[in-house]
Amino acid sequence: MEDYSTNERRADIIQILNQKNRVMIAELCERYGLSEVTIRKDLEILKKRNLLFRIRGGAIRIPSTADGNSNDARIEAKRLFYYKQKRAIGRMAISLINENETIIIDSGTTTMEIAKNLHNFQNLTIVTNAIDIALEVSKYNRFNVILLGGHLRESSLSTVGPLAESVLKVCYCDKLFLGVDSFTIEKGISTPNIEEANINQTMISMAKECIAVFDSSKFNKRSFAFIAHVKDIDAVVTDDDIPPQILSELTRRNIKVHIASN
Repeated sequence: MEDYSTNERRADIIQILNQKNRVMIAELCERYGLSEVTIRKDLEILKKRNLLFRIRGGAIRIPSTADGNSNDARIEAKRLFYYKQKRAIGRMAISLINENETIIIDSGTTTMEIAKNLHNFQNLTIVTNAIDIALEVSKYNRFNVILLGGHLRESSLSTVGPLAESVLKVCYCDKLFLGVDSFTIEKGISTPNIEEANINQTMISMAKECIAVFDSSKFNKRSFAFIAHVKDIDAVVTDDDIPPQILSELTRRNIKVHIASN
């Protein structure tokens, strides 16, 4: 039996539902070696977050949140998709940061894992359009944190629009850590929201280096709004389930690929 933390276990339950549509309490008890009381508590908490429907003896998935990519899912749901992979990607991504740099951290649950792992740095300037990430990095009490203003997108807790873009255009940055909803070699990076695509394009234009951070579930998917072509990316940080043909093609195009093992 694999050892799971509470968050990992609940994330795993959502992953099971994403694959099977239905899960029963008895099988979860056997999977985690836990009591029915604990599993029922997990399911009730996930139900309160609108991440599943409860049924007699188990749960079924909610279609609108079953896919973290295609429906511009709320951030509460996205946090539980591919939890282990995102955490590993965040730890890997910080190895690409140097002391005294100015970095942009895009909104997202994977980029949040970068914000949580900056303990070894003393002097960074961090620009972000994500309210939750700004609050997270402010806890270090030593970084210069710039939170972009603008229109608040409640689903992602991020700011977008002309005001955010105008402030960003005066910020020359060393690196951008870009969250990604969808990625294909042919069509590049895309997102469900046009305003988010616009601010991401501005982020790319103001950073010397663009580092895309995302789990392997985002490969071979395309969303509504175009952000950038693959050639606009300098590096990718992802997990070890990256499709071999995509890894080969990125390498052929001289895009650095950093693979995080969870």
